[in-house]
Amino acid sequence: MMNIKVCGITQIKQLQQLDGMDIDFAGINFSKTSPRYVGDKLSGKDVQALDLDIKKVGVFLNQSHGEILEAIDEYALDVVQLHGKESAELCEDISQEVEVIKAFHIEEGTDIDALIADYDDVCDYYLFDTKSDGESGGTGKQFDWKILAKAKIEKPFFLSGGIGVEDTEKLKRFKHPDYYGVDVNSRFEKEPGVKDMAQVLLFKQGMK
Repeated sequence: MMNIKVCGITQIKQLQQLDGMDIDFAGINFSKTSPRYVGDKLSGKDVQALDLDIKKVGVFLNQSHGEILEAIDEYALDVVQLHGKESAELCEDISQEVEVIKAFHIEEGTDIDALIADYDDVCDYYLFDTKSDGESGGTGKQFDWKILAKAKIEKPFFLSGGIGVEDTEKLKRFKHPDYYGVDVNSRFEKEPGVKDMAQVLLFKQGMK
């Protein structure tokens, strides 16, 4: 069974619902430029009070070491996803505290091996998202997954970018020895930060 990560959660109830559905990872966005910025919608105290099996992933975009550490403590984060141009040094520092997902933005012609070379020893997972005009992802578009097929990635990775409930068969057909999980977000929303849980459940059932 493929691991599923649902990103951009802003409500306690939805965090609990994902946990109840046995979703593996829930992303909470700490980037102030994102329409899914957690802000004051989800308090660290409320999150800490929950008894969850789901892994809580804090998503950050070019933010400082101090800011990330503060959020890890406040929200009892299990994983940090670095979604911008963070250095390998920052990844290494954060990986002393929690697991780290380093995200990369892919377009036609991207040399995956060159892109990930500096990060091989300093993070736990990669995430490959569609290149957008900005850096925050959320394009709702897919990149050509064949780009990954030729790369020697050698670390568990998540596929991301424009994945919807209709993609389950395509996702199950995709093969790579390090393919670990699927990251979904905008295609499962009623509005930014509010997920359509019926769609999430359909997706989970379709990925069996």
